[in-house]
Amino acid sequence: MPLRRRKAQLKARAGQAAVTGYGVVDARLPVSELARQLLRKAFPDHWSFLLGEIALYSFVVLLLTGVYLTLFFDPSMMESVYTGSYAPLQGVRMTQAYTTTLDISFAVRGGLLIRQVHHWAALVFVAAIAVHMLRIFFTGAFRKPREANWIVGVTLFVLALLEGFAGYSLPDDLLSGTGLRTAATIVGSIPVVGTYLELFVFGGGFPGHDVIPRLYPVHVLLVPGLIVALITAHLILVVYLKHTHWAGQGKTNENAVGSPAFPHFTAKTTGFFLMVFGVLTLLGALAQINPVWNYGPYRADQVSGNAQPDWYVGFLEGALRLMPPWETDIAGHTIMWNVFIPAVVLPGVVFTVLFLYPFFEKWVTGDRREHHLCDRPRNRPTRTGLGVAAIVFYAVLLVAGGNDVVALSFRVSVEAMTWILRTALIAAPLLAFALTKRLCLALQMRDRRRLTEGEETGQVTQSMNGDLSESHRGLSPTARYRILMRDVPTPLELPAEGPVSRRRRLRSVLSGWYYGDRVELPATDEQRSRIAERTAPPEPVRGPED
Repeated sequence: MPLRRRKAQLKARAGQAAVTGYGVVDARLPVSELARQLLRKAFPDHWSFLLGEIALYSFVVLLLTGVYLTLFFDPSMMESVYTGSYAPLQGVRMTQAYTTTLDISFAVRGGLLIRQVHHWAALVFVAAIAVHMLRIFFTGAFRKPREANWIVGVTLFVLALLEGFAGYSLPDDLLSGTGLRTAATIVGSIPVVGTYLELFVFGGGFPGHDVIPRLYPVHVLLVPGLIVALITAHLILVVYLKHTHWAGQGKTNENAVGSPAFPHFTAKTTGFFLMVFGVLTLLGALAQINPVWNYGPYRADQVSGNAQPDWYVGFLEGALRLMPPWETDIAGHTIMWNVFIPAVVLPGVVFTVLFLYPFFEKWVTGDRREHHLCDRPRNRPTRTGLGVAAIVFYAVLLVAGGNDVVALSFRVSVEAMTWILRTALIAAPLLAFALTKRLCLALQMRDRRRLTEGEETGQVTQSMNGDLSESHRGLSPTARYRILMRDVPTPLELPAEGPVSRRRRLRSVLSGWYYGDRVELPATDEQRSRIAERTAPPEPVRGPED
């Protein structure tokens, strides 16, 4: 009895202390207000929004496994004779970075599993960011007021590429060393300052003595810290700006419809995190990846056959292999255009276009309204075509990164394969753009036919004269609403009178190219009025003085 009474008193005191502490904090910070808003936050239900969660949870797995690996990895480039547990390499000179990687794989309990889970999580992390960005691009979720979040996302993607390359290079095996040799060549190709940058980064002539010790804090401290900061900023913007959603009954441009944060979303996202963790662990346990012991330690005078980097930097390898051997000698200094253009200029142009695209489309349309409804990709055929063309462009470069393997598989010469891929790099994206745009217009025509004729039932009737006809049934209100609820800008027109600047003409031409091809949907005046009302931007919040 006294013991039970004592427990009750301690419990009451603990509860009172918690209430008092919360009150002290809430009096100084808006804890209750923020908690109330967060618990009321509506989260989307559509499966496509899970792509961002896959990226987030893969990064959590990366942090957890990375902390474990950090305890055993030594980034030193000091060489010694290997005497570890992997017999085939005993007696071979290697750096401490490679030695400790072998020890993690063969001597540390669970080390190989954690290493492989870490590598798989890195691949899934970058892939999830890439596919998440494609979802945002194709649905127009980058438009006002989410331009800043798009910039944060593109920056996260760049940092993920850098983080992946740094982690891939740390083991100092023959494959990763070949990648560092390529990186040294890229840095050295920068005109005027390239040689000095290479000497600084590598601590002397390649392979140097400092590159891996310098990559290590970049990989485990600098870039992860930046990624954590940007993910935090990204989530804050998502909560503040609300999510976009697909058109549907009750979903307009002025609201955010979804499941409440607690308990629905909390329960679902916790289960989803455990699923992602479980799948990555399963991959790490059953699917071998990056077997560094097969490659051996890095030697500057050696290279392994079929050497290709991870997929996310494979496009750089492909660009280097497809670029003609152009060089220029100026005052005794060689400018390596064959490296500088594909490995420095091309990525710079690509990511600059990604950063600026939301502002470019806003300029083309002249649309400065807020958008919270997702576009159906078929309703924006030019944008969708550009996105597919970019994917095909990347795919050709990725295939070119293994042109020797492809040539061997198809029994053609590497030179012939290189010329085939050079031609495809120009022709394939143009063809993909044209086909995608026509497909989007065909899907729009199909939507128009469904609105006028109804849905096919699959039943065919034959008249007494032998004529065959197919029966249709009317569309459901949900399907009709989804088709009609679209907000496609009309092309900008030039003024009938007065001078027109070249900038205005260019803008009009681009606007016509973007939105000139479209299929008008049959709708009554009342339906058009409702569509305009539900796709209208939210009214600005006015203060008391207004």
